[in-house]
Amino acid sequence: MDDDRMHYFNGTGWLAIFTGTETMIGRTVDVNAWDEATGVALVVDPQRGTRRPVTDYPDFSHLERADQVVAAIPGGGWRAYWKDEGPSNGPLTEQVLAWLVTAKGRATPITVDAHGHVDDAESADRLIPPGEE
Repeated sequence: MDDDRMHYFNGTGWLAIFTGTETMIGRTVDVNAWDEATGVALVVDPQRGTRRPVTDYPDFSHLERADQVVAAIPGGGWRAYWKDEGPSNGPLTEQVLAWLVTAKGRATPITVDAHGHVDDAESADRLIPPGEE
């Protein structure tokens, strides 16, 4: 995963990687559940409106770990600060909307910008606690 993209989070902690076919591009899909009888990972097939085993897809490649979110808590007045991500490469400060807490105990700040775009703030130069300037 590239460091400049938002991290993958989901409920199971796993992603299914597909290489693509002649009619479909490669893709990453959240593992939605596990088949209780076979143990095979299941993904949602939006065309069929059902869950399908990853092994049903000819371009299934492998599974990769994702961050399993176990809690989301409010941002609590924290802010993320970047020294050169704002207009004209100037400073930018955004409110932390929430903290995503993973099964491994990691808390990731999630911000929302003036246009409503949501992203993680792991690339921030600094996280500013409430009441601090």
